[in-house]
Amino acid sequence: MTFELLLVLAAGLFSTGLYGALSQQSIVMIMMGIELMIGGVIVAAADFWSFLSPAAPGGQVIVVAAVLAMAVEMAMGFAVTTAIYRARRVDMTDMAEDLKG
Repeated sequence: MTFELLLVLAAGLFSTGLYGALSQQSIVMIMMGIELMIGGVIVAAADFWSFLSPAAPGGQVIVVAAVLAMAVEMAMGFAVTTAIYRARRVDMTDMAEDLKG
């Protein structure tokens, strides 16, 4: 794939994730949108790395670290969401506002 096509893919992933995160009320769907946005950023970062300096291994390390951080962040987010759902049966963002007190 060429540089431009991968950037279009990254922009599409980010845009789809942004729409999903802003248009949904379910906590899980919002988290899926955020994961798509992070995936788009990772694709763009990998594309820029391969375009600017394909021989340097530093870009690969950063991309792998970003994917690892995304996986850990999503696992923690789903764990918290599952705990909230089990404790109070809350699965929508409007209902989660009541958890302050």
